[in-house]
Amino acid sequence: MSDSTLSSRTVLVTGATSGIGFETARQLAGRGATVLLHGRTPEEARAAADRLTAEGTDAALLRPVAADFCHLAEVARLAESVLRDHPSLDVLVNNAGMAAPERHTLTGDGVEIAFQVNFLAHYLLTRALEPALTAPGRLGRVVNVSSSLHRTATIQWSDPHRARRYSRLAAYAQSQLALTVFAADPRVTAVSVHPGVCDTALLPLYAHEGGAPADGAAHVVRLCDPATEIVNGAYFDRAVRAAPAPAATEVRTVKRLTKLADQLVGAHATA
Repeated sequence: MSDSTLSSRTVLVTGATSGIGFETARQLAGRGATVLLHGRTPEEARAAADRLTAEGTDAALLRPVAADFCHLAEVARLAESVLRDHPSLDVLVNNAGMAAPERHTLTGDGVEIAFQVNFLAHYLLTRALEPALTAPGRLGRVVNVSSSLHRTATIQWSDPHRARRYSRLAAYAQSQLALTVFAADPRVTAVSVHPGVCDTALLPLYAHEGGAPADGAAHVVRLCDPATEIVNGAYFDRAVRAAPAPAATEVRTVKRLTKLADQLVGAHATA
């Protein structure tokens, strides 16, 4: 059943082929939103859209898109295609995420893999899609799907790739802190949300048992709804606004992270 507050909306959901992202796409389309359903490859995105359609979602509301976030050039190309086909975008859900691997791993872009997939690729995508999110007549918003583990993190400014001292949990937490800090960037209206511990591929980082991904997705979808008023930089623990880690509200930290991210994305920011 469509919802009048979402039926005319266009939403890009990253990491929408499984887990919370898949359920977010399902719920948004179920309420009448047009969903740009992102997968790592075109085949994965199409398979997820086909699965949703087979389960009753209106195929006309699903637009499969693809980019491997391990490659910033693909992220830049994704942004270009979205801007071309959807010059006005209502919501960007930065959901794609991975657990940091056991061994220290760099992408082909020279970035620690969890930092790139969980944060830097989303930073690049958000910056590139800013014209669509701020188009005339649009009050676009960004919803960063973060984690309560951001509270345990520090950003290693002199060694963001953690080459000197690597821990998979610390690397993952750093990526989530960066994503949470990024929500306070003043250039677009953004919030971050911990959707709860859910039974997804990331569950081993948190606990042995988790809730249904659909329950976590409901907290994300609520923040996509224009009927839900938001304040830039706010952090939600599921449905409740909560104080994030102190660093997430520090203007100096936001500026420092922006400088670091701009250096890391380099020429891809204008690709």
